[in-house]
Amino acid sequence: MALARYVGVSLDSDDPQALADFYSRLLDAEISYSSEDFVFIQSANLGFTKVDKHVAPTWPSPDVPKQSHLELSVDDLDSGEAAIVALGATKPEFQPEPDRWRVLLDPAGHPFCISASI
Repeated sequence: MALARYVGVSLDSDDPQALADFYSRLLDAEISYSSEDFVFIQSANLGFTKVDKHVAPTWPSPDVPKQSHLELSVDDLDSGEAAIVALGATKPEFQPEPDRWRVLLDPAGHPFCISASI
């Protein structure tokens, strides 16, 4: 018998509402809870915590570690990437295997990957 149940993962940000809005649009998922310090998308099991003086990761440089990494699936890499960048993500120059997956950065600088659905 499990001693606990998985609820979700939280990403640090200096502006959790803005980051939650980005992921809400990206995942077409409704924000289920919002306060000044924490925002949660229950259907995605994804939370966003306010951290003053948050320092964004410097991926791929290890100077500031990536802190988290989400894996997302899209129907088509090129069109998925374009749509996600239009939401506010950025694409770093370094891409380890761009034919298989793309690394993007959310508005707070957290890297996440998209890969084509199988």
